[in-house]
Amino acid sequence: MKKALITGIAGQDGSYLAELLLEKGYEVHGLVRRTAIEDTEHKLKNLVHLLDRIQLHVASLDNVLSLIKIVKDIVPDECYHLAASSFVSYSFEDEISIINNNVNSTHYLLAAVKEFAPSCRVYFAGTSEMFGTVDRAPQDEQTPFNPRSIYGISKVASYHLVKNYREQYGMFACSGILYNHESPRRGYEFVTRQIVSSAVKIKLGLQEYLTLGNLDARRDWGYAPDYVHAMWLMLQSEISDDYVVATGETRTVREFVETSFSCLDLDYRKHVTVDPQFFRPTEKIDLCGNPEKIITRLGWGRTRSFAEIVTSMVDHEIKLHSGQRTES
Repeated sequence: MKKALITGIAGQDGSYLAELLLEKGYEVHGLVRRTAIEDTEHKLKNLVHLLDRIQLHVASLDNVLSLIKIVKDIVPDECYHLAASSFVSYSFEDEISIINNNVNSTHYLLAAVKEFAPSCRVYFAGTSEMFGTVDRAPQDEQTPFNPRSIYGISKVASYHLVKNYREQYGMFACSGILYNHESPRRGYEFVTRQIVSSAVKIKLGLQEYLTLGNLDARRDWGYAPDYVHAMWLMLQSEISDDYVVATGETRTVREFVETSFSCLDLDYRKHVTVDPQFFRPTEKIDLCGNPEKIITRLGWGRTRSFAEIVTSMVDHEIKLHSGQRTES
């Protein structure tokens, strides 16, 4: 039986990945903070239905000794590094925290695996924010990185750490450059979940309006379970490499809003207001990924359309507000 270690197991991607690996017969281990163990109802809500089938370990990713102990104890066959700090705030303190947490945790984990589980295959979760301001679309694995956020910069640095361990030490280490991906488990800090949640509350008379920024901003949105399947495929390949994971299509925030409200027989124009203070700098060229490499080499593919993703999120939100237990 293969053993897998997942950092960020309690998040959207981590929980779907844990389910996928369990279905494939893996022994699944996950790293969580102590606060999560002390508040399982809220901080482990995505894992409640899996808690009797997975093994959780309390650890801090900024503590190399705790990571070494866990890697030595488990000796995983595969390691999926999904955890990262991605605060929206741009204060000096947050910038220092994001850089330290994201770069150091990646370095510590790679070093621990190299020394104590050398045959372990490592996946690192990159992001389209690594590309930042681009001069071409769609972007692929050869597109130069030009990050414009501390988060994106920290991910580029981590990407190069992974590449260095692969090329210098012969480790099987891959990076997935993932574009936006959604699901019913998306956190409330993301605008997509805010849109869906507000639409349902408006339908139920619990809220009157939703205020957003630029409705014409475009994003490449995919389905989270499809993207975690891409992670697994990367570690099953004969050769370790880096891959863009995306749909190759962009949709506007307006389309996301309209689809969400239409599911509830609502006209979004009667309930959504726009506030320029929420606008981001205009992107001259959209972030849109080219997934050709992972499709042709690894046989990856999508299972849900944009409309199906949004509908599933709305359905889930309705169940939450009706008090029904859901494991979407």
